[in-house]
Amino acid sequence: MEEEKIPCKNINGSDSTAEVDYLSGFGNHFSSEAIPGALPHGQNSPLMCPYGLYAEQISGTSFTAPRKSNQRSWLYRIKPSVTHEPFKPRVPSHEKLVSEFNQTNSSANPTQLRWKPVEIPDSPTDFIDGLFTICGAGSSFLRHGYAIHMYTANKSMENSAFCNADGDFLVVPQKGRLCVTTECGKLQVSPGEVVVLPQGFRFSIDLPDGPSRGYVAEVFGTHFQLPDLGPIGANGLASSRDFLVPTAWFIKDPHPGYTIVQKFGGELFTARQDFSPFNVVAWHGNYVPYKYDLSKFCPFNTVLIDHGDPSINTVLTAPTEKPGVALLDFVIFPPRWLTAENTFRPPYYHRNCMSEFMGLIYGKYEVKAPEVMPLWLDCVGKLANILSSFIPVHSQILKNAWLTSLQAKTDGGFLPGGASLHSCMTPHGPDTKTFEETVGNGKDAGPFRIRDTMAFMFESSLIPRVCPWALESPHMDHNYYQCWIGLRSHFSCEIDG
Repeated sequence: MEEEKIPCKNINGSDSTAEVDYLSGFGNHFSSEAIPGALPHGQNSPLMCPYGLYAEQISGTSFTAPRKSNQRSWLYRIKPSVTHEPFKPRVPSHEKLVSEFNQTNSSANPTQLRWKPVEIPDSPTDFIDGLFTICGAGSSFLRHGYAIHMYTANKSMENSAFCNADGDFLVVPQKGRLCVTTECGKLQVSPGEVVVLPQGFRFSIDLPDGPSRGYVAEVFGTHFQLPDLGPIGANGLASSRDFLVPTAWFIKDPHPGYTIVQKFGGELFTARQDFSPFNVVAWHGNYVPYKYDLSKFCPFNTVLIDHGDPSINTVLTAPTEKPGVALLDFVIFPPRWLTAENTFRPPYYHRNCMSEFMGLIYGKYEVKAPEVMPLWLDCVGKLANILSSFIPVHSQILKNAWLTSLQAKTDGGFLPGGASLHSCMTPHGPDTKTFEETVGNGKDAGPFRIRDTMAFMFESSLIPRVCPWALESPHMDHNYYQCWIGLRSHFSCEIDG
């Protein structure tokens, strides 16, 4: 498997241009050694591990969880994680992280909500300080619920690692690549890819491109898994083989004053130690960070009439105990063909018992038309397609970044880096311009390919409460409702012939 060589600032602060190796698969039992022979044979915790390493298990499920859903890994490290000073509340505290949603820190709001892209801060801000909660439901203490965050950052994490004891992070970068160092190894994640960082793993995020922005879904009490395919059959949607897992990589040098930042009950705590947590020489197990390239998704669509339900585009799901009901689904709207005959092809008008949070990584979303200069932007997109064929390295990344930058300067509406929230039973659907243009195309519209776009949705069965700083944000689009006000009645008592 070939991987591009991407400059990635390593944890020691120097720049390296090394190819990152991955293992492939989803839910496999993996094993990886940075030094041959570092994994014990025949048992997990021998009296003395090879090379004098410590054996340490990390459990993602209870010991007695059914074998098919049991998740754990064994890490063989230079020093064990327990070697640190006591945790203390982080100073200064982080006031915009929530994991216990109630009336004291968030509010119910049935209105359709939309946010413009959040600006990258001018002051030095790393991933931890740039992370803030938008909405969520439930409680990390009760091990049931979710939180949706966004982040903006302009500096790499230095001499520190983050550990989320509350739940799993699904990180969706929208601007700027992420070099993620984990206890299992390194992951390089570009916009158009996602990374899952399971509960309890320590990680550090470097920014090789400088300023970065994106979205984060967090689930409490469960883990993401691939959706069942049902009558689709054995193949389609996200393939297990396209998920990539890091290979063992370690730091042996002392690191005096290294800081572990732990999120625990939505609060941040810090502990100091004299070594890097990325000292795992070998590991094996099925509980591990991973990434996925959304361009590898195999979408399905209607080929005759009507518009399929968005669940057909589910990449990952975090299930509840009720079959078919998700705590949180991760759904994408990728490039694809529209071919349905005599059909209103955009997503239909909808009221949903589920709640839908949407984001846009690049391009434009088919349900929300650009407010100005769509023809000009379309020409730019075609030019970008032509130019990308002459740019051999990172061509897709560069093209998407260019389109995103131009669109942000010319469009209103739903922009890359922006977001919307349509809560339980709140009406939503195509805006006025999209409806009128679609109907105006008539019944004879031919096949049409949606290109150069990647929108996504976090969908949950739990009703979200919205944080006050999200409702009071200067990026809130208070005119969002007006995109539907122009919808007029087409009713006639006479039946069309």
